[in-house]
Amino acid sequence: MTGNKVQEEQLQIRAGDGSVIEAFLSMPSEDYVGGGILVIQEIWGVTDFIRTVCRKLSEKGYMAIAPHLYSRADEKALFTEENIMDAMRPFWTLPPEKRGDQKAVSEILEKLPEHTRKIVTKVMFEREKTEKRMLSDLEDAQNHFLKNYKPEKTGVVGFCLGGGLAFQLSTQMKFDASLIFYGANPRNIDDLSKIRGSVLGIYAGEDSSINSGLPALVENVVKHKLDFEMKIYPGTYHAFFNHTGMSYNKPAADDAWERMLTFFGSHLGE
Repeated sequence: MTGNKVQEEQLQIRAGDGSVIEAFLSMPSEDYVGGGILVIQEIWGVTDFIRTVCRKLSEKGYMAIAPHLYSRADEKALFTEENIMDAMRPFWTLPPEKRGDQKAVSEILEKLPEHTRKIVTKVMFEREKTEKRMLSDLEDAQNHFLKNYKPEKTGVVGFCLGGGLAFQLSTQMKFDASLIFYGANPRNIDDLSKIRGSVLGIYAGEDSSINSGLPALVENVVKHKLDFEMKIYPGTYHAFFNHTGMSYNKPAADDAWERMLTFFGSHLGE
């Protein structure tokens, strides 16, 4: 099914603590296939890439919602794509073996302007706390989606940071299909036993940080008898699916898109 016209809407969702979460919603104008997909952002936020993923899914007949995880009042102006890039760029220049060196990291942090230092603190040094809050916001957004739009079946897809969040969220909420793009394992690997739907993991061949967790993942997939499949794309790098990024790999991204459609088509139904 192709060629659906797409309707778009900006939502404001009330979080459990009273904050407002913004979200991008796309819907097919016709030929709705009954599935709703939660799309979880990379570290950059709800960018053109994330909105494009939503639109393309809606062209295939799915509803798609992408909560903006930096839309709270104390973060919205600070966590722009440009500011996040400025904050993270110095750390990415460190060789992999130096990224755990507290002295090297502290030296970079001291040189950063105050606004970028705040970003680094939240996404690196307070990562677990930040992810816990993001997961709470994602639950609130998904519950709003379920209550107000009533998809018959639900899926989730996340990229990078969002891949890890999608994996963790799948241990906390029921999804019929979870698609993890180069995301970290759940913090407690035994939580895989709580996943009730099917999982597809897509990984880049040259992504040592994420891929170091794959042996434990495979071991526990077998242990917990998870409905799981995995594809690794040799020669690709983290974020290869993002057509706006420096690591974009078109052949791999095109193949991954077809796998995505097949996966969601199988589990969310047409």
